[in-house]
Amino acid sequence: MEEPQKLLVSFISFCFQDHPADVGWLLSGGGRDKYAKICFEDELLLGEKTGNVARGINIAIVNYETGKVIATKYFDMYEGDNSGPMTKFIQSAPSKSLLFMVTHDDGSSRLKAEAKDAIEALGSKEIKNMKFRSSWVFVAAKGFELPPEIEREKINHSDQSKNRYSGWPAEIQIEGCIPKGLE
Repeated sequence: MEEPQKLLVSFISFCFQDHPADVGWLLSGGGRDKYAKICFEDELLLGEKTGNVARGINIAIVNYETGKVIATKYFDMYEGDNSGPMTKFIQSAPSKSLLFMVTHDDGSSRLKAEAKDAIEALGSKEIKNMKFRSSWVFVAAKGFELPPEIEREKINHSDQSKNRYSGWPAEIQIEGCIPKGLE
């Protein structure tokens, strides 16, 4: 068996050369000042340095076939009525898209059932369990299936006895490879 090819995405991930793949890394926010990040194919798609991350649920939509960003957007779930616009944004993702979602601070206070249903329809098992200030990361595919061995979702609930940051849980991450040529 050939040695795995190393691909750098903030951390080192491994993909086998005989299985071409795109590499991604998702990191939820942690505390007040540690912002969420989404990287894909060595590019920071969403984060503090790109100026497109904020409190709430942060989403990047990527064309699966080209690996290029279609859109990024954040939706404040603590103030305002952003659940409906977020649902429309998710539903507007074209077929053959990857959707990367991460929270920063609070992603649940004003998250309505319709938005939860749209995220659950993409395969989320935790969206309806999200609580105030839960750290959450999620990878979804629209119009094709991700292999079952790909880690798709993590959640870490705020717990005053265990929080790393005063009032906030630690950040969580998913990193890995998404094989090319999936149907």
